[in-house]
Amino acid sequence: MKKLVISSVLALSFATTAAMAGSPVETVKTSKGVVFASAKTGMTLYTFRKDKKNLSVCYNDCAQAWPPFRAGGYAKAQGDLGITKRKDGSQQWTWKGQPLYFWAGDQSKGDVTGDGVGGVWDALRK
Repeated sequence: MKKLVISSVLALSFATTAAMAGSPVETVKTSKGVVFASAKTGMTLYTFRKDKKNLSVCYNDCAQAWPPFRAGGYAKAQGDLGITKRKDGSQQWTWKGQPLYFWAGDQSKGDVTGDGVGGVWDALRK
């Protein structure tokens, strides 16, 4: 019985790790708490209060300062992580329908300098 329990725990642990390994996001500890970041770059992800559900309104100069968190052509939605299509046809990751962005002012993993900018940008907190 003991071996069965240990095997079950190990299998569950492996399955959870494997599911997280394919995620485009990770969590990062910052000066403002734990936030979500790109698993590839470690850079903090942000939401824009002016966006609508599954619709980005951040283009041109806005998208220069707040680059969209783009999803590749073969990306698939995963739980609260979804995908929306931008005007140019590219795909952008969303969190519960809110399009996700980076902030050009962040330089390193764990930076959250975009949180609160203009009263409309928020770091995506866990």
